[in-house]
Amino acid sequence: MRIAAYTMPVVLGSEWGHNLAHAAAAKRIGKPMDAIRITWGMPLCVYYDINDDSVRPRQHIFRALGGPLFSSMLLLISSAVRRITPSDSVFREVADVSYATNAFLSTVSLLPIPGIDGGPILKWSLVERGRTVEEADQVIRKVDGGLGIALSFFSGTAFSRGKRVIGLLTAMLAVMSFGVAFGWIREQE
Repeated sequence: MRIAAYTMPVVLGSEWGHNLAHAAAAKRIGKPMDAIRITWGMPLCVYYDINDDSVRPRQHIFRALGGPLFSSMLLLISSAVRRITPSDSVFREVADVSYATNAFLSTVSLLPIPGIDGGPILKWSLVERGRTVEEADQVIRKVDGGLGIALSFFSGTAFSRGKRVIGLLTAMLAVMSFGVAFGWIREQE
């Protein structure tokens, strides 16, 4: 129980920091987010007009990269702390939780799913290269079909190896990917 008192702030701090890094990146380029909603204690970045013409594609990408860059930085710090702390210490357990949390955030956030950082990064990279917003959205739907298949395979492998949490998380991401691919899940306009 004592360890949870140390690790829970690390998990929540990582998630909050990830989202606040998006806010900082958006403010830095002069195109701040419209709101941060808090649901069940967790932050959600909100842009009311996701296809805002006043925001250039590169600015959309920069805003989306704020969180993954922050999480990657914490991942590197956690990795360094893990190497210098004794394996049976509270510090090591906290570093392990920080490492796992930020590995998850920095990896999953880059999946090309709308609403997750990788979705806008792919979308606006395509627009920057000459595609229309609608064409970019269609490409993302196709990509997410393949991603759903890959995540389903990964989920099945995780379950078969007894990694239930990883299997469940990747299954949920697979369902989201298929939802995007079939047009059931779309970004809000």
